[in-house]
Amino acid sequence: MTNYLLAGGGTAGHVNPLLALADLIRREEPEAGIIVLGTREGLEARLVPERGYELAHIERLPFPRRPNVAALRFPARFARAVSQVRALIRERDIDVVVGFGGYAAAPAYRAGARESVPVVIHEANAKPGMANRWGARSTPHVAVTFPGTPIAGARVTGMPLRPEITGLDRAALHAEARAHFGLEPDRRTLLVTGGSLGARALNRGISGSARELVDAGVQVLHVWGGLTELEDPGVPGYVVIPYCDRMDLAFAACDLAVSRAGSTTVSELSGLGIPSVLVPYAVGNGEQRFNAAGVVDAGGALLVADGDLTPGWVRDALIPLLADGAQLEAMSHRARSAGTLDGTERLYGLVREAIGAAAS
Repeated sequence: MTNYLLAGGGTAGHVNPLLALADLIRREEPEAGIIVLGTREGLEARLVPERGYELAHIERLPFPRRPNVAALRFPARFARAVSQVRALIRERDIDVVVGFGGYAAAPAYRAGARESVPVVIHEANAKPGMANRWGARSTPHVAVTFPGTPIAGARVTGMPLRPEITGLDRAALHAEARAHFGLEPDRRTLLVTGGSLGARALNRGISGSARELVDAGVQVLHVWGGLTELEDPGVPGYVVIPYCDRMDLAFAACDLAVSRAGSTTVSELSGLGIPSVLVPYAVGNGEQRFNAAGVVDAGGALLVADGDLTPGWVRDALIPLLADGAQLEAMSHRARSAGTLDGTERLYGLVREAIGAAAS
């Protein structure tokens, strides 16, 4: 029996691929031991137990980015965290550490190396995070989602995705999906989503043109998210919901998506062959623009900045695109050529390879 320590958390971009791998391990190795290392503050604190996995907690340890009191305290706090994880590795007879970035990952990488346990790293974004850049220096087993990610020697596996996405038959679920959201069965459908927290500029940039979209023969499913108060334009045919716990059906219902360019979303849209307009998050280190580059270069998506989501852009670019079935079909094929749905299996293969190398 193999015992796995999966480390990562904080955001959905770290937690979702971790859970996708955990689910595959559980299917392939029902007797395997799976422990997730995370913090009490991140999304993992809720999502991991809900999925039925054991969660071991570690202190939230942001890397210091400027000289201050926190920076002076960081080395001792980090050393304590590493000691805690080393003890966990010994107590639970861990065979491999798999990290996905985030606050829990860096101590796990160091602890695994100190305990001579193989360490596997998965980097979700095309622009790597600090923990994974640092951890990749000490292990040959590194997986990345996007080609061109600047980590030397990394293997492109794609993004580990949920089974409900990888097994999705959009055509078979098309009618059921539209009925689920109260949409008409045969009308061109636009999906708008800014992710679980929403996106103010994206939300208002599209919903402000609700009447014009509907008058052009388009129906809209708009997943508003929780960042800003929900604003429903009150236009029949423009369906606004605060959250969506059936994104598989949302993907099955749509002909085109307007979305942020998080790594998971880009991977899901391209893997499923959904043409998209990607609107990178304007704040942070710019990783979303890099995430979108592959599918945009392939012709499966358009890249649009927050500030360009104007009524004029909706009228002159978005509505004509929605009306052009041939272009949408071509974009669908190009998106699929840039994506993959077997990222979970590829990462699992790398993990098993690392375990085998250590055993030999």
